[in-house]
Amino acid sequence: MGNIFKIALRNLTRYKRRTMLTSLLIIIGVCMVVLFSGLAGSFKNMMIGIITDSSLGHIQVHKKGYVSSIDTLPLNMNLKPKAYQKLEAVLLNQKGIEAYAPRIKFGSMLSNYAESTSVRISAIAPDKERKVCTALHTRLKAEHDPATPLLKQGEVIIPERIARAMKIEPGAPVVLVATNKDGSVNGMEFVVAGLIEDILGPGGKDAYMHIDDARKLLRTKGAEVTEIVLRAKPGVPLKKVVMGLRKDLEGFLNKKGKPAFEVHTWEKLSPFSNIAGMIDLMIITVKIIMIAIVLISVLNVMLMSVFERIREIGTIAAMGTLPSKILALFVAEGFLLGLLGTIAGLVLGLGGLLIVKAMEISFTFGRMPGLMLRPEINVSELLIIGAIVLFASALAALQPAWKASKMEPVDALGHV
Repeated sequence: MGNIFKIALRNLTRYKRRTMLTSLLIIIGVCMVVLFSGLAGSFKNMMIGIITDSSLGHIQVHKKGYVSSIDTLPLNMNLKPKAYQKLEAVLLNQKGIEAYAPRIKFGSMLSNYAESTSVRISAIAPDKERKVCTALHTRLKAEHDPATPLLKQGEVIIPERIARAMKIEPGAPVVLVATNKDGSVNGMEFVVAGLIEDILGPGGKDAYMHIDDARKLLRTKGAEVTEIVLRAKPGVPLKKVVMGLRKDLEGFLNKKGKPAFEVHTWEKLSPFSNIAGMIDLMIITVKIIMIAIVLISVLNVMLMSVFERIREIGTIAAMGTLPSKILALFVAEGFLLGLLGTIAGLVLGLGGLLIVKAMEISFTFGRMPGLMLRPEINVSELLIIGAIVLFASALAALQPAWKASKMEPVDALGHV
């Protein structure tokens, strides 16, 4: 086998210009795929991190049917205290869950005593929320000490855009008015503890308050919650956590005999999952284009090689070389051609990613300025790209190699 690769390498060096041009095509294809996969993949992972770490969390648990009517934030779909206690008991036994936090979500009117506007309230337990959404404090406009609570009872954090439009400054009093589950209206005065950027863009109207204040405002009976937000342990696949959680919750049924709870990952709750899917599709498309480049390039070179070396093939066949040896020789040439292009392409692609990382390029996405593009080098992704190119190279060389191995020595030697 070693001799076959030596002969194959020698044959490639006989046609230096053709080998260099073909290798250059493969190098460019591999390099572009590595760069695009690294940059697009790092952008996707960064955006997922922003969404999950500062807002949604990794997984959310609701009462069955809540997500289908989530736009109206229905209070009648809250989890009752007993249901919340049952969920807590299950969550404490889940090995893949790092932390969890309860929330109450509802709509409210925000007034500064001169004008009012509607807002969506996320009532949180500050200590637990910090463990689930570890980057929530980074959305605050003023610097916030991570060691201090996000907010206290009697305080509210409002969206920056609303505060600017209504001329509300931190420390100013505001009134929140909400309709209770039974249809009655209640209002309470709060102090603005801070302003927060909304990752949903100009239409975002998400404010935060303490969960105990929300229960007073809504006059709920007991520790009702709208949802429980979960954070998975690092390295644990979300699908595995969701499957384990659903299995443990399938025994809890409502009065109609149907599952009492529903479990969703962030992908089912965020429109960005569609963008993430499009990024994955684009990466796959670029890989397909790369495979096409490799197949066409290697196939063209190997067909030309077989055509130009018909008499040579007839000679070695007449000397007693087995057809399998001839087949292996040409496949080895195609494989080596792909190997040379893959190695050079991976090196150039890695170099490009390191240069981009060192340049610390910043960009703006939505209403999030100053995002840093830090491409991560995924070794498994590089190995997959290399394997695809090598397989495509060998596959492209197979048909010309098969043609060469099936030549009759007499016909080959008589070829002009």
